[in-house]
Amino acid sequence: MRRRDVIRGTLLGAAATGLDVSLYGQSAGDARNAKDPNATWTREGEIVVERAVAGKPHVGKVLAAIQPHADDIPLFAGGTVAKLIREGYTGYLIRITNDEMTGSGTRGEGVLHNEQDNDAVAKSLGLQKSYSLAYRNHRMDEMSPQDLRGNLILLFRMLKVDTVLCYDHWGLYEENPDHYVTAAAVESAAWMAGMAKDYPEQLEAGLKPHSVTEKYYYARGPQIANRVVDVSADIKQKIASIQAIGTQGPGGDNGARLRQRLAERKLKLPVLGDDDSTANLNYIEHFVLDEDSMHTRGVPSDKEIGAPYGFQWAERFRYIGPNPSRLEAYIAKNAVKF
Repeated sequence: MRRRDVIRGTLLGAAATGLDVSLYGQSAGDARNAKDPNATWTREGEIVVERAVAGKPHVGKVLAAIQPHADDIPLFAGGTVAKLIREGYTGYLIRITNDEMTGSGTRGEGVLHNEQDNDAVAKSLGLQKSYSLAYRNHRMDEMSPQDLRGNLILLFRMLKVDTVLCYDHWGLYEENPDHYVTAAAVESAAWMAGMAKDYPEQLEAGLKPHSVTEKYYYARGPQIANRVVDVSADIKQKIASIQAIGTQGPGGDNGARLRQRLAERKLKLPVLGDDDSTANLNYIEHFVLDEDSMHTRGVPSDKEIGAPYGFQWAERFRYIGPNPSRLEAYIAKNAVKF
């Protein structure tokens, strides 16, 4: 039996016995009792549902979409990134590795092409700029965690990042060292970036402590998720970001190549359309994100995730948000004069 199946069985068993697996850090306290049917956040069982909102409620906030490789954010969080940008965030893309193990041709050609793809992903999602830290692909577990953490803290402080999207350090199954090493570094860096005594050389250079207050953690396998995000209005941008990954992953021209293979057998899938461009986009929409999602991404279909909440498309996360102090409210209610 695979470890993935053991974990899934354990979670199902816990649910069957009524074990409460709700998590700390869900900043939805006000929404739990909200009377407004149009509230951004609503509670459904143990899940916080994040709906699309009109206007620009997040103007002034900054997000960092962090991925070990050029395809991670598009595959697992592209819709949410596009949604938050549409709602007013300023965003940046941070890629951790150089992706040297992926792509055809020489290793150097793979690095170059993935760099170009990474920039194309940032552009397709409306992000201001992309950064590549260029650590060795699939060898991150041998590098200094202190070095990576310091680089991330530098970026969090320099860009004044409020929100990060990254792999879940506490995901229940992950075999890729680049994924879990990145996730651990992001979690610690997000915490330490706001501390006045950590990395004092950065402060002497003019940067100021800046805390990351919100985290959307995605996973490639089983995950104890506590938030579902409606990305129905942003699915076309997610598809475009996946299609931009031509060097690796299930994007690029995979739809056109499938169409060609079928034509050689005198077969046709109507869903792929009648030209290569349509085939590439429809392949992502109908197979990568839906029918063949477990095979291509290791997660359920975005349609399956959204269906219980009435969403056409959705992404899920383990979300950690700010925990505001109740001290002042308690003082206002209970303090007495003497």
